[in-house]
Amino acid sequence: MKNLHLILLFLLIGIFAFATSEGTETYTAEDAPWDDGTAVLHRWNLSAKWEFLSLQKADSLGVYQEIFNEFSPSGQFKETGLNPDTKYQYRLVAYNKERSDSTSLFSETTTQQQWFAMNKLPLLILLVIVCSSVLYYILSARKGKELFIRRISGLDSIDEAIGRATEKGKPILFVPGISDLGDIQTIAALNILNQVAMKSAEYGTEILVPCRFSMVMSAARETVKDGYLKAGKPDAYKEDNIFYVTDDQFGFVAGVDGIMLRELPAANFFLGAFWAESLILAETGFTTGAIQTAGTGQPHQLPFFVVSCDYTLIGEELYAASAYLSRDPQQLGSLKGQDFGKLLTIILILAGIIAEIAGLGWFKNFFEGVF
Repeated sequence: MKNLHLILLFLLIGIFAFATSEGTETYTAEDAPWDDGTAVLHRWNLSAKWEFLSLQKADSLGVYQEIFNEFSPSGQFKETGLNPDTKYQYRLVAYNKERSDSTSLFSETTTQQQWFAMNKLPLLILLVIVCSSVLYYILSARKGKELFIRRISGLDSIDEAIGRATEKGKPILFVPGISDLGDIQTIAALNILNQVAMKSAEYGTEILVPCRFSMVMSAARETVKDGYLKAGKPDAYKEDNIFYVTDDQFGFVAGVDGIMLRELPAANFFLGAFWAESLILAETGFTTGAIQTAGTGQPHQLPFFVVSCDYTLIGEELYAASAYLSRDPQQLGSLKGQDFGKLLTIILILAGIIAEIAGLGWFKNFFEGVF
């Protein structure tokens, strides 16, 4: 009997607590954390008897204007575009379908600017790790440690192509893409041009560099001149071999095709940014019997280069070429450090998939906004 009384007592307490929780209605408006003071986070918890809500903000005259009205018993809404260090007043009106009954909940908050966006802390941690790995590999390379970079056949063929041009007594044609100097693919192509110019100077082979833009021509001239200086043959450098053609896309292609048909270069290099003209250039070079090496960061142009050229640098190989050819410690260390960052990213993505399957939501929440 005594146990029955205890059971009834606990049952009554539970019913009272449930009824109390069901009847509790809350609404809060708070400054959004870790931002620049331009957002407010609204949260509410309403009873089941309401079917509609209206979230309203008071204007400068104290009149409430609706800013949100999508109903859910429990939810949140982030209001953006506000002024920092400003006080705002809000009202949440909840009502049923017939609108015969309603309730109003009030809240106010002041937006504040924070010094740090702590929600981006995971990004900072990854940035520090990747930067540290880059510095580590650069220092290791400077100390003489051998850093492995997988073989890139298109770059290994440079000596073969230049050697063939030397044997035939014919020039080398190098096209640094059709983009201006602001394109990173053009910069990558000029880095390779420096190494090709140095090799051609060593072998005594002329190099022709037609350019679409004047800025690219100026940079290419300095690049080739530097290559000849490195080879110890500055007197062999011919400035007129690096020349401007035209800004027009297909006018430039026609000019380059004419050079290939007249000069019959033994080796063609198409490196940089290319678009619709890629197949025209590569097919013309193929008909002349030249060894062709191509490379671009444009994925939709790679198939044309693959089928019509002897060697093709696919995507990122174009950017890694300078480090691969020069073996400069700084470039090698940067490349290895970036590879470590990519490996870390892949590991984190796989760990996130496993965590989601296992129901560990904290892992995704921690890295939210990073990937």
